[in-house]
Amino acid sequence: MTTLPSIILRTAVRWISPLLLLFSLFLLLRGHHEPGGGFSGGLIASTAFALFTFGHGLETARRILRVSPPTLVVAGITLALVSGSLAFLAHKTFLTGLWIAIPLVGDTRVELGTPLLFDVGVYLTVIGATLTMLFEFAKE
Repeated sequence: MTTLPSIILRTAVRWISPLLLLFSLFLLLRGHHEPGGGFSGGLIASTAFALFTFGHGLETARRILRVSPPTLVVAGITLALVSGSLAFLAHKTFLTGLWIAIPLVGDTRVELGTPLLFDVGVYLTVIGATLTMLFEFAKE
């Protein structure tokens, strides 16, 4: 017989998990300029889902995730390989950074590059691998 976690834990998880996910995106996006990146952001996002699993149960966490963790691993590794292959296709060394400037309003522009694609690939891979392990442990 399983018992539900306390109402305090369920309430805290409902407020903390979105903040952790937001912080993980912050770490991901600032990662190639300052400390952070895909690995640390992925670990923080996995922590948010781990807390949610503890507070609401495995089936609810799987339903909220909407994608199986192994699918996240495959998508992440594919994205990381694509980011390296783009430089190779441009006749440069594999994983050489390439950037494109996207103009916004006025003189402002945003520079997007393959390092961000690689970081997103690492982010998805870390989330998928960590949640695969967590969900298997939670089955027991």
